[in-house]
Amino acid sequence: MTAPNRPPSVDTLARSLRSSGLPHPICVDIAREAIADGAVEIAPARAEAFRRTLLTDVVNATGVLLHTNLGRAPLAHSQSAQAQTVEFDLSTGERGSRQTAVGQLFARLVGAEAAMVVNNNAAAVLLVLAALAEGRDVPVSRGESVEIGGSFRVPEVMEQSGCRLLDVGTTNRTRLSDYERAIARPGTDVAMVMKVHPSNYRVEGFIEETSIADLATLDVPVMADIGSGLLDANVPWLNGPPPAWLAGEPAAVQAIADGADIITFSGDKLLGGPQAGIIAGCADLVTACTQHPLARALRPGGLVLRSLQDTALTYLDKRAATDIAFWRMVDRPLAQLDAAADRIRSTLADQHGVDPDRVTVEASEALPGAGSAPGITMPSRALVVDGDHLATLRAAPMPVIARTRDDRTFLDLRSVDPGLESHVVAALGAALGST
Repeated sequence: MTAPNRPPSVDTLARSLRSSGLPHPICVDIAREAIADGAVEIAPARAEAFRRTLLTDVVNATGVLLHTNLGRAPLAHSQSAQAQTVEFDLSTGERGSRQTAVGQLFARLVGAEAAMVVNNNAAAVLLVLAALAEGRDVPVSRGESVEIGGSFRVPEVMEQSGCRLLDVGTTNRTRLSDYERAIARPGTDVAMVMKVHPSNYRVEGFIEETSIADLATLDVPVMADIGSGLLDANVPWLNGPPPAWLAGEPAAVQAIADGADIITFSGDKLLGGPQAGIIAGCADLVTACTQHPLARALRPGGLVLRSLQDTALTYLDKRAATDIAFWRMVDRPLAQLDAAADRIRSTLADQHGVDPDRVTVEASEALPGAGSAPGITMPSRALVVDGDHLATLRAAPMPVIARTRDDRTFLDLRSVDPGLESHVVAALGAALGST
């Protein structure tokens, strides 16, 4: 009598999954589950499926330069595995502040007296309000009481900070007189006025808003949440005038120059750095934020601080156009994108035998993304193939993330780093070779 086939041992099956690159304990879990389910043959597929749930490098071919789901600003950063002076003062040999190094650089960059860093811009807004306005009133235009990503709303952030929101004006029109009336209203105790950049939508038509310069004429401090992290509206790190798509986007240098007493903005949007929130402004206000108990809960670690320091030094050295990935993508002329399209199509034909006529090049429109410059696009070029190939492109060894429209697949080249073109070729070759 022939003995029935017995499944391999858990250890044997786990060791056979070693090529997945997963740690042995994870392979053991996968092997045990596969054997229990009587599905030994699909254990490698389960291992690969698990591996792909981990953080993975991908090629962003969506044309959204700051893609929130893909980590926003692409950033290369490395540092040695050594101790560093996160909270150590080399001149005195005593404990120092982790805000000193990066704070002084960003204060210099934006023309403020002082600056500090927390772990994202929502945290920056929360800390400023908690430190400077807890238990007091803060007027905000109804048109700026916005909801940002993840159903995170300005009124809710303000509520958590302990201050009281005072709605002023209307959704589409808010004047200086609206703030003046709110401040003078009997029974109010206004700590500051807050101006919020509605970065993820745009209102057009019969509208009016009050500028930071006008708000600075009031008798209370002005807080400006400029959101996107544009340092200077003149973009002196680029060759030529500011891109047209930046028109109307608030910038840190100009906000401080216009009279904002304290500003907050993101590190991983137009700044092009790691996820962080920067607070900058008058020294006494920033100091009050650093001394608030929330500052410890919201502080970033050494990796983020070092990365932000490198980002700040890049701007100060005027290397942002070449060394900050976001601005490098923005600054690529269309001729370079056309050349990239030609290279990819030619290599597809040479290496994969793909008929060049199956991959066309079309004008497209890329987006800044991450809620920056809403409704604004910049000219780009896209490789286009018939059919929906998104799943196949995602299944490539280096996944390529694209988009579809009208049963056609678009790979926008403005968001693709030139060094990753070979991965686009490999993924497209596999997709088109299978059809």
